[in-house]
Amino acid sequence: MIKVLIVDDSKVIQEFLAHLLSSDPDIHVVGIANSGHEAIELVKLKKPDVITMDIHMPGMDGYEATRTIMETYPTPIVIVSGSSNKKEVTNTFRLLDAGALAVVIRPPGFEHPQFAASRKELIQTVKLMSEVKVVRLFPQSRKEQKKPLLLVQTFENDLKRIQVIAIGASTGGPMALQIILSGLPEDLPVPVLIVQHIAKGFVKGFLEWLSATSGIKLKIAEDGEHILPGIGYIAPDNFHMGVGRGNKISFSDQPPENGLKPSVSFLFRSVAQSFGPNALGVLLTGMGKDGADELKAMKDKGAFTLVQNKESCVVFGMPGEALSIGAADQALSPEKISEILAKSGTKKTDYEQKNKNLR
Repeated sequence: MIKVLIVDDSKVIQEFLAHLLSSDPDIHVVGIANSGHEAIELVKLKKPDVITMDIHMPGMDGYEATRTIMETYPTPIVIVSGSSNKKEVTNTFRLLDAGALAVVIRPPGFEHPQFAASRKELIQTVKLMSEVKVVRLFPQSRKEQKKPLLLVQTFENDLKRIQVIAIGASTGGPMALQIILSGLPEDLPVPVLIVQHIAKGFVKGFLEWLSATSGIKLKIAEDGEHILPGIGYIAPDNFHMGVGRGNKISFSDQPPENGLKPSVSFLFRSVAQSFGPNALGVLLTGMGKDGADELKAMKDKGAFTLVQNKESCVVFGMPGEALSIGAADQALSPEKISEILAKSGTKKTDYEQKNKNLR
């Protein structure tokens, strides 16, 4: 049985979540906390496998409660958000900074057409997070010593042929992306295309949260726009994102792939077709296998391919699947992936120096 602690100050929501979670025979709700302070006491007493955490509570809010729990009794925490407005979503991602592992939208009422799918996502996420035995906050992230990376040194000249970077991520991806993007230079000479599996309505808040620390400019992609160096394009809700003729963003309303829309598979397949060996693909933490086969297709066309290593993943599903089929050149931490991406492409000054040397 998976022991779950519910943290929410609303009696109605407490009962609603308890009913939904208890409907699964593998889940047992061991306690309900009305506040952050009460949550800390119940974590100590009940030793849950997973915590569902509200954001806004009187006294100690969800952010402080998450931070304190992760410092004292580390436990997998799933944020259950009742709103998708930009300000609320931005606050939600602060809890990921504090150590929470995943974010899900609270299921709507029983009569809502999305109720069954939303209930399934909540239960699936709680079950998956219960398997994270050691909660990792990328412990050596920003203070990690900057030793030269052999892969960068070995392939630095080859990396200069890269014309586009494509990144796919799912569960645990926001924190990995934050680390990777924060290490990129503002004048990165290639565009970056990003598909992050995230709840509907969260993309704008996710963009704002990521932009605060990103080394490059980020924006939500628009259909038909030219991709430009030094800009990261994040796939919007409800459309697959690819890149087509003339290096333009192309959206597709085709059915979900691997149950997902946007899907990493669609992006990687598009990049493989359009850029061949001049692309760099990165598959980060996440459940399932979205993007794994298509990362292999990129590699088969001569592209560089990287996956996040098991030690730093919240969920090793997607990267693990890619490794098992030989789709990745290397499995690395987000910090090391960032180092490689920062060396990709050729800056204008590099061209100028080459021409100067020829004169």
